[in-house]
Amino acid sequence: MSHLASRRGRFSVRVHVRALIVSGLLILASVGVAVVNLSSGDLPVPVGAVLKSLVGQGDAGTDFIVYDLRLPRVLITLFVGAALGLSGAIFQGLTRNPLGSPDFVGLTVGASSGALIVILLLGGGGLTVGAGAILGCLTTSITIYLLAFRRGVQPFRLVLMGIGVSALLDAFNSFLVYRARLDEAVEAQVWLIGSVNGPGWTEVAVVGVLLAVLLPVALHFGRHLDMLALGDETALLHGVRVERSRALLALAGVGLAAGATAAAGPVSFVALAAGPLAARLTRSPRAGLLPATLMGAALLVGSDWLAQRVLPGNDVPVGVVTAALGGLYLTWLLAGQGAKR
Repeated sequence: MSHLASRRGRFSVRVHVRALIVSGLLILASVGVAVVNLSSGDLPVPVGAVLKSLVGQGDAGTDFIVYDLRLPRVLITLFVGAALGLSGAIFQGLTRNPLGSPDFVGLTVGASSGALIVILLLGGGGLTVGAGAILGCLTTSITIYLLAFRRGVQPFRLVLMGIGVSALLDAFNSFLVYRARLDEAVEAQVWLIGSVNGPGWTEVAVVGVLLAVLLPVALHFGRHLDMLALGDETALLHGVRVERSRALLALAGVGLAAGATAAAGPVSFVALAAGPLAARLTRSPRAGLLPATLMGAALLVGSDWLAQRVLPGNDVPVGVVTAALGGLYLTWLLAGQGAKR
């Protein structure tokens, strides 16, 4: 990959030009679609009026539509997509497996279990559902780690344990929905699909703070992912504190997945595909964490644009769109792998 490098004494800066270009294009695409989403809906607002409102020069009516009705949804879409993209890239790097995303290793299913326990067994709602999702995700991640630990954690074993725990939790979730009253089951099922229509400013603040705190941590320790991919012994020889780097990256990935799922439900596909798609655009064997983060935001804001238009007069939950795109992506990926053999 082409790059620019400069050295002054012990200070070194290395910039991958193509990754920077791709990151810039992803930012432009995300912002562009976000502005379109702010301007369209049951009460259309010209793009110019939206931009004036965002810089504090709009009228009261436009400000109400933009800030109160639409901006929380747009921001939660961007933040959740970014968190899922980053979390997926972290776990795919740690497990050295393109299927090692929170969707496949059981984290989002564990978050769903926590939320369903609050909704169906405790009768909770609102922020308590989010708290249950975060607790469920953290509990599941610890369980998978302990089950996979045998004189250390091997990536392949971690993925297999995650898939096994995910299957068990899926069965548990289905049982909870089956035994619930009809109105409770409908509420739970809507949450399980994944939607960005309900969250408000509180959820925006929670996911935004998580991103602000965990993104720098992930980017700092993400520099070690390439070394970790070569094996623990090689990483140790290059001065990487293996267990600390792996633990902090895993904690960041779990926190991001938990916060995103708590805010919008278990939105599928984004964490799985953001990293590999960013890697293809940057022409790199493994996507950098920042391009993967921006790809996640672009994927979810674009999916929400489709969700609002796929059926005229109906606001389809964004999880339906991402699941359909995920199926197409996996089919294309497997077909491509088959053609190479």
